[in-house]
Amino acid sequence: MRYFRSLGAAALATATGIALVGTAITSAQAAPSSLYPPSALVLTIGKGEKASTATVVRAVTLTCSPAAGGTHPDAESACAEMTAAGGDFRQVTKSTGDRPCTREWDPVTVTGDGVWQGKRVSWSARYGNTCEMRARTAEATVFAF
Repeated sequence: MRYFRSLGAAALATATGIALVGTAITSAQAAPSSLYPPSALVLTIGKGEKASTATVVRAVTLTCSPAAGGTHPDAESACAEMTAAGGDFRQVTKSTGDRPCTREWDPVTVTGDGVWQGKRVSWSARYGNTCEMRARTAEATVFAF
């Protein structure tokens, strides 16, 4: 320790990897480059009436913060849509869709679970069949996988 006392502040900073900025001492390794609330979701499409009992047919991950990623085929667009909707899945799936669908009852359940901007989210919706689901989510890429 005596060795470090004999060194000046600049030499001590260099020896320990700490950078001097004005009068403040900061460490690039100790502090993250930016702080952000995490946004990471698991999205599923399943056959069945309830999210808890539906058979998952497809599932993807979607990470939006710090950068778009995951296994979603169009993560950047899906993240942009979720950000514009404030993380509210109801806003993403509010399209009424003009697509004609049969009245066949073959329920499809979609879910979104995870963390959006640091807050836990869990959402699900049931549609009468795949056509109805696609009609309601036609304008969004969040469930286009």
